[in-house]
Amino acid sequence: MTDGQYPIAGESSPESAEAASSEVPSQDLKELLDENRRLQSEVENLKKRDKKAIQRYRREEELKPYQAELIRLQQYLEGTNRRMIILFEGRDAAGKGGTIRRVTRYMNEKHYRVVALGKPTEHERTQWFFQKYVRQFPRGGEIVLFDRSWYNRAMVEPVFGFCTDEEYKNFQLGVAGFEKDLVRQGTVLIKLYFSVTKEEQARRFNRRKTDPLRQWKLSEVDVQAQERWDDFTHVKLQMLRKTHTTHAPWTIIRSNDKHQARLNAMKVILNSVPYERFDPDLDFVPDHRIVVSGSRELEMMEAQLLGSGKIHA
Repeated sequence: MTDGQYPIAGESSPESAEAASSEVPSQDLKELLDENRRLQSEVENLKKRDKKAIQRYRREEELKPYQAELIRLQQYLEGTNRRMIILFEGRDAAGKGGTIRRVTRYMNEKHYRVVALGKPTEHERTQWFFQKYVRQFPRGGEIVLFDRSWYNRAMVEPVFGFCTDEEYKNFQLGVAGFEKDLVRQGTVLIKLYFSVTKEEQARRFNRRKTDPLRQWKLSEVDVQAQERWDDFTHVKLQMLRKTHTTHAPWTIIRSNDKHQARLNAMKVILNSVPYERFDPDLDFVPDHRIVVSGSRELEMMEAQLLGSGKIHA
């Protein structure tokens, strides 16, 4: 700028630009950019969290009409003095526990029990196999939900060598008659098998490893579940062959989608007795993509075995 000239508004001279740049050191500028990126990442994470929270809320709201129906079902059982047993079976991390919690969330606690028995004691090993389970059976008007049941003898025990071959064979020979007598004497028996894919099971196990709120769920048996996948598939096939009967059929619940598994399991339970609907306009028809009859599952497994020699269920 020559003598006698004045700078035009908004125009900076080389000297002023140099002065401005010296006011914000390059290190400070880098820190500001890093902070901006961090804040943008936090905003995106908050958006994702909010989206998941809204989705979770909507799913829980979708269950509520069916949970209200379950209360009405309880009242029917109480009024007719009928007994109900629901078995929750399936591979580890298949969603049994989460479904049980949703099924019982609003139920009258006086008229249901959740039973999850540990491994047999030395004393129990000398008793009739079904004895410890019979002690937990419902009285009139009560529901008992077994988080794993006597079918431990058909699935977990033979795979891990917790029972002898003779004990396993005796169970397979005797269980159908045991259940037939149970149903004949008026107990409503619902057998649910939660079926998850190998990939989804692995994903859930990995989440348990990294989530401190879920680490307690991870057991030594869980760790070996992936390695013994084919062994569990084999005993599942044998179980369906021997124990899917007209008086005590299996219902398979596809449980890769936990929400749909919970919703459809409720529908299966609600359709098991002729109680008076609280909301007759509610959709009580199970999704055929989620709910599969035991006979259909057995048919598909047999077909896979014949076709490729390997079962994918």
